[in-house]
Amino acid sequence: MNEISIPTRQRPPLVILACLSVLLIVSLVFGQWPDYAQLTATLDQPLSRLRWIVGDISEVAFYKHELPALGLLLGACLAHWAGLRGYRWQGFAICYGTGLWPWVFTSSLLGLLLSHVLWGWTLAGGGWQPTFVAFVSLPAAMVLLFGGGWQVTITGALLGALLVTPASLLLVNYLCIPLQLPVVIGNVGGMAVASVVAFLLCKRFPSWVQQGKRPAGLQPVTRQPDYGVVWTLRRVLADFSEAPFFGNELASLGLLLGLLLACVIAPAAPAYGSQLVVQMVAGQALASLVGVLVWRRQWQARGWYPTYIPIVSIVPAAVLMHGGDWQVVVTSAVLGALVAPPLAVAISGRLPSYMHGYIGNVLSMAFSTLAIVPLVGLIGGAA
Repeated sequence: MNEISIPTRQRPPLVILACLSVLLIVSLVFGQWPDYAQLTATLDQPLSRLRWIVGDISEVAFYKHELPALGLLLGACLAHWAGLRGYRWQGFAICYGTGLWPWVFTSSLLGLLLSHVLWGWTLAGGGWQPTFVAFVSLPAAMVLLFGGGWQVTITGALLGALLVTPASLLLVNYLCIPLQLPVVIGNVGGMAVASVVAFLLCKRFPSWVQQGKRPAGLQPVTRQPDYGVVWTLRRVLADFSEAPFFGNELASLGLLLGLLLACVIAPAAPAYGSQLVVQMVAGQALASLVGVLVWRRQWQARGWYPTYIPIVSIVPAAVLMHGGDWQVVVTSAVLGALVAPPLAVAISGRLPSYMHGYIGNVLSMAFSTLAIVPLVGLIGGAA
């Protein structure tokens, strides 16, 4: 694993810690959690709308609940803090060891909040809408590609709210729903199309992002992983937080512990009230495990490989559409692990240098989901 040494005097911005503290306090004070149907029926109420917005942070994993969202953020904050001090138990260095996690989180959160300001009216009917997409797409990708600082952070947040969210809204409502396609195709399709447009704009107007900065004084410390059993299990866990660009075991652990607590408190609240959380998580873990094992040589050669893709697309989409039978869980996990990662790498390798490679990942999610989820239904129906 590649780790970095970061001066211990650095601290996560106080605004991040304040946001986490406020979210946790609100969650604890208002501890009577509604189920998903109650939440969507009361979105005109401030507390329900706040819960929806916070739940957007864990939506990319299909959990949609404030407790896994809070767990994800608290785990990520702990991982960043541990990384500043060089503790080995930090796990895989968050945000790929760039030291940019505070800026990634800030840009993503601003993009999410701006999206709700601009597009929150689409929730007026009480139906689901992809309001979460800006949190796990362009804002973070721009920070990782161009560096930190307020100019890049705000530019990414603005473009995420102005381009990504409406693109996904259009694809979901005017393509996926009429054609009865998994809505994840519209979610990630909107991310891809809008991000291409955004990076073309940044190339045309480089002053928008030319002042990006990276933490000074970072010295890579190379520690060759053995890619053994422990590394494999750590990698599977880290894949659960890869979609928001965290890729860290502590962040993933917080996400999953928050999901467990949400299921205990209100079983019909997370995962859209489907009560398929166990099957979903089992399929997600199996997909990552199969991917990490099958593509181990790629991990060794490249240092990183997108084995997380089925976790946030194919597997949960198949489970929600076709049910939680073991045939659905296993088939979607295995096919997703075999097909989606190499497709993503093939697409990303053909992108120009001024575009972040995550575009290939989300396009792979769209194409793989479109091909595999119907096939899973056929196999599950014939079994």
